[in-house]
Parts: sequence; C-alpha cells; structure tokens
Amino acid sequence: MSDPTNICLACGLCCDGTLIGFVQLEREELTPVKQLMDIEQTGENGMFFLPCNELGCNGCNVYSQRPKACRNFECGVLKSVEKKELSFDKATEVIDVVKQKKATIEKHVATLQIELQSKSFHFKTLELKKLLRKDKSELSLSKNHQELKLELEELEKLLSKSFGVSF
Repeated sequence: MSDPTNICLACGLCCDGTLIGFVQLEREELTPVKQLMDIEQTGENGMFFLPCNELGCNGCNVYSQRPKACRNFECGVLKSVEKKELSFDKATEVIDVVKQKKATIEKHVATLQIELQSKSFHFKTLELKKLLRKDKSELSLSKNHQELKLELEELEKLLSKSFGVSF
C-alpha cells in the first residue's frame, strides 16, 4: 500500500474539491470525457467543477480513463512521497489533518448557518475568506467567527506548505 499512487487513491483531496475547484479539459478529451461524466462546455472548451461526480467511496471510478489534467496533477504530498522525502505513513497523517480541518471548518459553517453558493470546498473557502474580510474589525467578530477564521488560516498554511496549493 506504500506505492505513491495509493496516496492519491487514499487521499482524494484534489477530486473532492479541497485542493482545486475545477478541471480544465483539452479539446480532444471532450468527447471521451463527456461519455464518462457531465461537463460544462463552451464552444470548443470544456471543464468540470469539483467535487467530481466520479469520486466514490473507493476513490476515482474512472481512474484509468481520467482526464489528462487529473493524470498530470501532482500535489506536494505526492511529490514528496515519490522523492522519498516523506514516508507513506507521514503523508497519510498530513492528509488526515487536512480532512479533520476541513470537517471542523464545515462544522463551523453549519453552526454559524453561513449560506455558501459553491459546492467545491476550494471555492467555499474563498467565499468564507471574502465574508470574513468584509468585517475588518476582529473585535466585532463572534468567537465562532474568529475560530473559523483561524481554522481557515491554518488550513491554508498547511495546504500551501504540504500540497503546494493555496486559495
């Protein structure tokens, strides 16, 4: 199970919309990918928003036929495992921390009854940051809002440091 590919299959943070918000498709991929999943198409261009509808309980349902952008995407954790800078176990620990932070943020959002438009966690975090920035005064933010803001900042640092992505 320590094969670097298994990190991707066990993780899914790119597919579930945590790391990135959408996947751009190349023109030659439109027809084959359209047969696998729903895509947005404008003229000759295509894309799909994340979370991907093909992400199942056991990972990607179309892994062997996934789009080129998905095949080519390598986050910092995967690169570190491939270079043997990070062990498989340490990589899964980092992934688990991100998943826990994501769950904590989603819990705060639910508790605070914040209505967000996006389905993708990546875009939800952008919405949250914008909402929390509207009120410049830290003193006027409730304790729950301040905790949410702190969790978002910690998640962003972790994603930037370990995965090489940011919001």
